[in-house]
Amino acid sequence: MSRIEHNVDLVVPIKKLDRAKSRLRGVVPADEHADLVLALLLDTVTAAIQADGVRRVLVVCDDERVSAALTGTGVEYTDQRGLPDLNAALTFGAAYLRTPDGTVGALQADLTALRPTELAAAIEEAGGRRAYCADRPATGTTLLLAAPGEQLNPRFGPRSANAHAITGAVQVGRSLASLRCDVDTEEDLSMAAELGLGKSTVGVRPPPAPSSHERGNAQGDLQTCGLTEEEH
Repeated sequence: MSRIEHNVDLVVPIKKLDRAKSRLRGVVPADEHADLVLALLLDTVTAAIQADGVRRVLVVCDDERVSAALTGTGVEYTDQRGLPDLNAALTFGAAYLRTPDGTVGALQADLTALRPTELAAAIEEAGGRRAYCADRPATGTTLLLAAPGEQLNPRFGPRSANAHAITGAVQVGRSLASLRCDVDTEEDLSMAAELGLGKSTVGVRPPPAPSSHERGNAQGDLQTCGLTEEEH
């Protein structure tokens, strides 16, 4: 059977670097915090733009450092100034990208371990349906896909996975560890390191060398990355 053809355009929103990822403060020196946030974003969009089925990736932000870093990457950028919150930024970005033959989606900006093959697998699993991928604890959302020609209708916020399910989205990607491993805390970053940090993040915060015990257990850890099933 041939693979389904997809034309997915993804919106990736991010706050101004100095304000983003407050729970990661202290992981690197204070003057490197913005560099870490930017690195997480760059690893995410670098993987996303390489995924089969992804046509365009648009970052919505109001930080010139982000715009400059994306130059020459093939990733688009638009300013979110004046938009009140994450869902407004996503709705704006989705409208910017919408075409008659395309599908719009939202992708979190902190998936440093993301593998293009896993993003492609989630898109394939969605099969043109409205769909979402939950984060590791199965409460948040890392990926939201609209059905072709439909509005994105994002519901990001507390327990967004359940909020998106209520809108009729089907859950995909339960076994796709790198797509579910968003980075909000130092523990999340450690989990992502087990999967393999992206090049930009390694440049800011190299992962520690594993102990012999950790090397022995690595295979099992890579299979799960602490994944939890979605509760309905």
